[in-house]
Amino acid sequence: MSSLSGSAPGATADGLADRLRAYYTRYYRDTLGIPDWRGLVDVRLSDAAYEAERLARLERALERPVNGLRLLNLGCGTGGFSVATEKAGAVCWSLDLDAEAAAIAGARVRGVVTTAAAEALPFRSGSFDVVYCVSTLEHVRDGARALTEMARVLRPGGQLYLHTPSRWSCFETHYKVLWIPGLPRSVGRAYLAARGRPGAFLETLRLTTADECARVLRSAGLGTIRVLDGDRMRAVGGALWPLVRLYYRLGRIRPSVELLASR
Repeated sequence: MSSLSGSAPGATADGLADRLRAYYTRYYRDTLGIPDWRGLVDVRLSDAAYEAERLARLERALERPVNGLRLLNLGCGTGGFSVATEKAGAVCWSLDLDAEAAAIAGARVRGVVTTAAAEALPFRSGSFDVVYCVSTLEHVRDGARALTEMARVLRPGGQLYLHTPSRWSCFETHYKVLWIPGLPRSVGRAYLAARGRPGAFLETLRLTTADECARVLRSAGLGTIRVLDGDRMRAVGGALWPLVRLYYRLGRIRPSVELLASR
């Protein structure tokens, strides 16, 4: 399976596939209750194309290739993006708080994989050319502290690429359901229950906005902050997409916080 190339010595492709299948089955089927969980697991089992798209998006934002750059993949999950960056020539460090995900990543990548919290990065100041943080900030306990740490480990001229769901999005990217902006947790739990979906994962989410992130990053010494598209034109909600799109346009809302910040 091509997506499992670059695995550690002694780690078989079949063994990694089994670990990935079990990990993502628990996540998509059991934690989130997604009806089409098998299709999502299949994407993770053969993720080379998916991760190549993410890498291309990063390189467009950076306006340069990652080849030769020291890159921290913060919230690396099971390591697919780290594999892609290593193939592209980056020197990649990977970090995740989930020990099981980090262990799987460690069997896939050549570089260092660390288990640690985003609020206390175990790296010296000025260590990296790029910090890549996607679908992670919404899970940390102290987002401001995590952003400050990301800024700290960037070298002069280094760049942070951040992508996280916005508090004002009409689509919940984990459960993959049409959402109501600013739902109180109690209403959110009832809404998920009405759809037959488990609600415990909802309690782990702490959503933010681009303005909030930018304020923290400026105070942490990042002088140039560019707000990117943030998936504004990603169609969601089926027949309701025209209404969702109108809401985004009238409110000048990006459904995702997508920033490129430079030291």
